[in-house]
Amino acid sequence: MKPSILTCTLSLVLSMSTVALADHKVLLQGGQRLAVIDADGSISWEMPWGGIHDIHVLDNGHILTRQGRASVVEIDPETKKVVWNYDSAKQNGNAGKRIEVHAFERLADGTTMIAESGAGRIIEVDRDGKLKREISLVLDHPNAHSDTRLVRATGSNSYLVAHEADGKVREYDRDSGKVIWEYEVPMFGKSAENGHGPEAFGNRLFAALRLENGNTLVATGNGHSVLEVTPEKKIVWQIHQKELPGIRLAWVTTLEVLPNGNIVIGNCHAGADQPLLVEVEPKTKKVVWQFDRHADFGNNVSNSVLVDLVGESLR
Repeated sequence: MKPSILTCTLSLVLSMSTVALADHKVLLQGGQRLAVIDADGSISWEMPWGGIHDIHVLDNGHILTRQGRASVVEIDPETKKVVWNYDSAKQNGNAGKRIEVHAFERLADGTTMIAESGAGRIIEVDRDGKLKREISLVLDHPNAHSDTRLVRATGSNSYLVAHEADGKVREYDRDSGKVIWEYEVPMFGKSAENGHGPEAFGNRLFAALRLENGNTLVATGNGHSVLEVTPEKKIVWQIHQKELPGIRLAWVTTLEVLPNGNIVIGNCHAGADQPLLVEVEPKTKKVVWQFDRHADFGNNVSNSVLVDLVGESLR
């Protein structure tokens, strides 16, 4: 069996001092604002912006995010202008369909991966919007709002797809489009409960990341948990709703694995008395940093990225 995250040391990209026990610089959307919050708590950059479900800082410092329900845009933070746009509701055969976009990623070759809920596919498009690749998704419960949440490339020529409505992670081979691995998020013997906050329960997962040890880290959405799962589908590490002292996990969304192995967890719909982000040291499950700006950004912060961990900071 491959070692779990408890024993696996991730290769360092930045020095440990950059991230260990540090306050982070955060890019997020909430309360109709897209903003950068510096480590000292000040807001160093912002612009008006509606709700999103994915966000990235590109190598050139630009922001890749969503506008409306179906457009992927690239923003130049210096001018606060959109410098690239792809509208999934209108392009490459989708006109007239109900389309929602909840995930995208700029690939190493410069193309952009977009997961199109409603069309039930992953596409890759070039700068001109030309379709370069298309992968059909396997869907047990097709729904334009919940076919997918986050989708991420694994680094091994495949995509990990969080199928929210199906409660499953599926891994798709990028060339053949076939499902090569699948994991159904467990209910842990509980019954489903409606809602978005801590009172709800289900397996409507939000994110899945492939770790360097070959295991998969899953943010279970309204399952209020983070699971590390082996290729054989065994849970080797987990955090649940009330396991962190003084913290109540609600809709668990984004995941970032830091160079020192710590995990930053997105905690959406958790309420005014709870942090939006929590950094945990996996071996001890000690909380080493938390981010609580509910008064500024509200209860619907579903996505963020730590700007201090990307190659070039926002201007």
